[in-house]
Amino acid sequence: MHPDSEWLETDGLGGFASGTVCGIRTRRYHALLLAATTPPTGRFVLVNGLEASVTTSAGTYPISSQRYAGDVVHPDGAQRIREFHYRPWPRWIYRLDDGTRVEHEIVAVQNSPTVTMRWRLMGAATSGSKSPARLCVRLLFSGRDYHALHKENPAFRFDPERTENAGKPGALLVWRPYDGVPEICVRTNGSYEHAPNWYRHFFYTQEAHRGLDATEDLAVPGALWFDLTSTDSFITLSTDRNAPAHRVIMVSEARRRRPLRDAMDRAARAYVVRRGKGQTIVAGYPWFTDWGRDTFISVRGLCGPKVAAAILREWSGCVSQGMLPNRFADFGSAPEYNSVDASLWFVIAAFETIRRLALGREDKKRIVAAAHAILDGYTAGTRFGIRMDADGLLAAGEPGSQLTWMDARANGHAMTPRVGKPVEIQALWLNALKLAGRTDEFERGCAAFFAKFWSESRGYLLDVADPADESFRPNQIFAVGGLPLAILSGPPARRVVDAVEKRLLTPLGLRTLAPGSPGYAPHYTGSPADRDAAYHNGTAWPWLMGAFVEAWLRVRNESAGPSSRSSAFDSAAAKNEARVRFFEPLRARLEEYGLGHVPEIADGDAPHTPAGCPFQAWSLGELMRIRRMLED
Repeated sequence: MHPDSEWLETDGLGGFASGTVCGIRTRRYHALLLAATTPPTGRFVLVNGLEASVTTSAGTYPISSQRYAGDVVHPDGAQRIREFHYRPWPRWIYRLDDGTRVEHEIVAVQNSPTVTMRWRLMGAATSGSKSPARLCVRLLFSGRDYHALHKENPAFRFDPERTENAGKPGALLVWRPYDGVPEICVRTNGSYEHAPNWYRHFFYTQEAHRGLDATEDLAVPGALWFDLTSTDSFITLSTDRNAPAHRVIMVSEARRRRPLRDAMDRAARAYVVRRGKGQTIVAGYPWFTDWGRDTFISVRGLCGPKVAAAILREWSGCVSQGMLPNRFADFGSAPEYNSVDASLWFVIAAFETIRRLALGREDKKRIVAAAHAILDGYTAGTRFGIRMDADGLLAAGEPGSQLTWMDARANGHAMTPRVGKPVEIQALWLNALKLAGRTDEFERGCAAFFAKFWSESRGYLLDVADPADESFRPNQIFAVGGLPLAILSGPPARRVVDAVEKRLLTPLGLRTLAPGSPGYAPHYTGSPADRDAAYHNGTAWPWLMGAFVEAWLRVRNESAGPSSRSSAFDSAAAKNEARVRFFEPLRARLEEYGLGHVPEIADGDAPHTPAGCPFQAWSLGELMRIRRMLED
């Protein structure tokens, strides 16, 4: 794995710890204690990182590194890393210049805004040596909104409240950096030496690559000292004074993580978090919270039916004018009802979950009622011109609005406006009608779909109808796969799948626009405006692979005809080919960018460098759904 590959530890509340293999923070979001005050929103960065060194009889050796403005890396601790493992939690082994080995571990606690760290002496320079080994740790504090950056200022409060023991092992130190910011509770078996200082001009390379401000100043209240030769050294960080004890955390988290099937199952747990009295799905780490669209797409692959039902139940109470929110704001603002597809994905997920799980009467009634309220609202007409048209298809959008998943804006302008009748919205709408038992409306819409969207001369579906947009994009794949019912079948379906494979397929997902098309962007890079322009105009998206693989298998099964189980069609052979060609290349990238996870996006052109959010829920969810369809 690359030194800049990223690890992630989550707390089930929307908070997390994250960083890089080499230990150098490259994002403003990398932190040891990042807590959600109104789960899963209201996030604050409290403890950004640390400086650590070990002193033996041979000298003092840093085991941490920072990058500063001017691309200066100091000290040289990263070069002493000999091993790194991210399962079951991040663990480093350092080898000091005199041969001493030190282990460092970081563990986030489920359902508590708490992270614990442990250091252990694994071996001294000489076997059986009793020579001293002292660890010094300086914690780097901020106390800011997780999207912001921190600067030196006179308001930061360096002095801690000190409480010895407080009924648990180790001393408790509590900082209140600013008014309105959660307190930082540090429990440790080290001794604290107060020495307030500012460390200035940390430089975050990933922020610079995104064209954003990239420098930060952090507060260092003092130093924690430990004798590594006598016992394990620990620091527990939390916003809760009554956080679990260090040893309890290590034992309980080891037990909780042990039974998981593989890396994907372990990673999937990171996204299911608390909202209110129920659950939801974080769209991605480090900068997304829970988005309606992402939640209802992800729930199909990430979650078992019981968890899926709990999530759908929580969201079902948010229907307004036939719509579900696409986004809840980070701090207290009203939810945003600005998506045409989020509500339709809810309907799909709802009926799929009901088929997989015998729900209790009240839960089923609540979820089904929400699904029908959405369809009623869309039929009658709701916000942003969303309405069922006379032909039975769904029209949506007004000038300046962006209601589909292709929703990037740059300088106030929509990059992919798609006003009218987008193709994947029709596939979602028709599937939702059929699943809800609205057969007459379904059949009327299906009759119009082929006439409106199919282009015989081009051999593919329009991206938008009324008005027509003939751009070759991946959204047409949802008419064949990715949903319970295929809207397009026969030779046209095979032509669509073959054309998408030829023009859009990459090892990391489907491109959002065919190469050679006007406006095609081969790389996702540059300023925020440049990246927004590329986001849905060539950039590849892994989450689209679920629909593509399902469509690829469907057209092969369909072409075999009624005897699909005979020698005319070998289902096992087709699944094996799909596994080798599509599933394995994507799974192989789990060790590349966000460790154990699937990224949000990748460059459209080779080598298809991963980009965007390194830990993306729907990317992983669709990879897991592919795995399930290849095993069934």
